[in-house]
Formats: sequence, structure tokens, C-alpha cells
Amino acid sequence: MDHASVLALHDRDLRERARPDGPGARVERVGGVVRHVADEHGWNGILWSDLDAAEADAVIAEQIAFFTGLGRDFEWKLYGHDLPTDLGQRLTAAGFTPEPQETLMVGEITELALDAELPDGVRLLAATDLAGVDMVADVHEKAFGTDSSRLRARLLDQLAADPDTVVAVVALAGDEPVSAARMELVPGTRFAGLWGGGTVEAWRGRGIYRALVAHRARIAADHGYRYLQVDASDQSRPILERLGLAPLTTTTPYVYEP
Repeated sequence: MDHASVLALHDRDLRERARPDGPGARVERVGGVVRHVADEHGWNGILWSDLDAAEADAVIAEQIAFFTGLGRDFEWKLYGHDLPTDLGQRLTAAGFTPEPQETLMVGEITELALDAELPDGVRLLAATDLAGVDMVADVHEKAFGTDSSRLRARLLDQLAADPDTVVAVVALAGDEPVSAARMELVPGTRFAGLWGGGTVEAWRGRGIYRALVAHRARIAADHGYRYLQVDASDQSRPILERLGLAPLTTTTPYVYEP
């Protein structure tokens, strides 16, 4: 895999030419940025920018004014190769709060090690209805310690409006949900994005995360996608590297709350 070429393809297809990720959302290209605008349950933020040092501060102020006018908190999704090189410092000075840095990892599906198996007594269930989505959200809360009300509403909206673009799956030990993950299949691109893979603490280290990656990769391949894309935490990066995904750059969410 040519890392530079794939990163350029990622930037073009998933950032510069981004599509709305759910019903009621829209993508706007204005003022040197591409922004995603959704309701209070969806993701609001800046996906891509083409700025120079002379205009960056003014554009940042314009985006703050826009989202504040909507009453939305929003995220500026900053990548390690974005310009100007001090854009992160400028965002912080403007009132954004940086969250933990992640690593953008991409793998060509045909080159990945997808032989991971679930531990004995664990099975996978596709989350396609309210009960399944509730299990995904509950696992997310237990695994990450965060509120999942937005995730629950957004996933239900996606499944109702465009079920062919989203995959959600739960790992069950007996009847107990112990891990869950999602995948977004982006129409018109070669990329399937892996999101939200989390396992409750008592079940970590048993290969469930690896099995969920492999399961989603096979689904993506069946739908004709070439690459898997993940914003990996420090905990998941070593697992993904062993599966064959490669780090291409970093990504840091800068969050602004009006």
C-alpha cells in the first residue's frame, strides 16, 4: 500500500468531498473549510480545511460564530499534516479544547489478517432494531464511561433512513452484551470506517476486539470496499497494526462548546 497516495485519497474522498452521515445532516463548503452540520444528536464539525496563516484566525472565528448561532457544540477535526502547522495552537487560543490524539490507520482489506476468532461462548448479533441499538449504546457507556444518548439517536436515524451505509454489531456472552462496534460504508468511495469498538473491562484481552474488526472487514469486502479506516486510540493501535493496518497520520479532535 502506497501510504502517501492512500492518505491523499482519504483526504479527498472522506474530507474534502465528504457526504452527510445521516438524515437531516448536510455538508457545506465555505470559507476555506468543509463543515458537517447536523441536529443536536448528530456530529457537527469541520472535516477539512485549506487555510494559510494569514486567513486562519478569521476563518476559525467565522466557524465559531456559525455553530454558536445554531446553538451547537462542534469539533474541528485536525490532522497532523493540515496547514498552517500551528493550526492546533490557533484553535486552542480561540477557545477550543483538544481531546486525546489518535492515529489515522488504514489497511487494504485483502492484505489484512482476518482469521481472528471469538472466544468460546461468545457470539455476534447484528444490531438492526431498537433492542440491538440499546445494547450497542449500553456497551459503549460501560466500556468508555461516556453518555451514549447521542450515539443511540444517531444510529437509530441511520438504520431507519439508510441501513445499507451502517453496520452495528454486538458480542454476547450468553445473553450479556460484552462488546460492540460500528462501521460506516461511505457510498462512492473505497473506504469503510470502523468506529466505536469497545469491550467491557471484564472481557478485555480475549480477542473480541480483533474478531469484531475481522467481522466488519469481511462485510466491507463483500460490499466491494477496498480499505478499512480507523481513528485509533493508543490502546487499539497495536492490535490494528498486528492485523495489518498502517498508521498514516495523527488526528486530534478540537472541541468548542458555546
